[in-house]
Amino acid sequence: MTKLSVNINKIATLRNARGGNMPNLLKVAKDVQLFGAQGVTIHPRPDERHIRYQDAYDLKPVVTTEYNIEGNPMDQFIDMVLAIQPTQVTLVPDAVDAITSNAGWDTVKHKDYLAEIITECKRNGIRTSIFVDPVLDMIEGAAATGTDRIELYTEEFAHQYGLGNRRAIEPYTQCAIKAHELGLGINAGHDLSLDNIQFFKENIPNLLEVSIGHALICESLYQGLESVVKQYLQKLA
Repeated sequence: MTKLSVNINKIATLRNARGGNMPNLLKVAKDVQLFGAQGVTIHPRPDERHIRYQDAYDLKPVVTTEYNIEGNPMDQFIDMVLAIQPTQVTLVPDAVDAITSNAGWDTVKHKDYLAEIITECKRNGIRTSIFVDPVLDMIEGAAATGTDRIELYTEEFAHQYGLGNRRAIEPYTQCAIKAHELGLGINAGHDLSLDNIQFFKENIPNLLEVSIGHALICESLYQGLESVVKQYLQKLA
């Protein structure tokens, strides 16, 4: 079964819109795990517009499944990750002013930079993953850094799938096969939803984990958080 890690950034966005502590981020993290999710993901950014750095520390004792912290590996971010020691760190090359992640790493160009960070994280017992586009050269480059896993950036697949283009899955399948051959674990995320997740999972061999936030929270507004989490688990089985 492919694991579901629920990204709770949008819960923090809603909380921050009014101040105070509603909705309660820690309770939501507990609840999604209670409903069956096998992990919790957060992606703090420097301006703390959704997840705050303090949230990352506060969530540590609450997340009893897999704790995945995503982000651009700036000094502040890496210091936090090393202090918290989550299950996994996912390195994402998002710009400071990016609304959301919009590209994977050039793992060839940034090989030495990534390798240094990955070595330090692994030395501290933290599993590492690199956010990558579905390009074979980038998969090979990721393997050269020493990372444990890659996370396939799935926005283009989701967009094309919505247009009816099922062949958009092909580069992702090819990259998953190559990653497995190179000994890399395979994660995926970005714009995956109840509509496309089953097709994606069925066509990506050895898919270990998906991280889903925006769509899952939007779907939960209509169907309820528990119902939506369980629907994802069923489609990922």
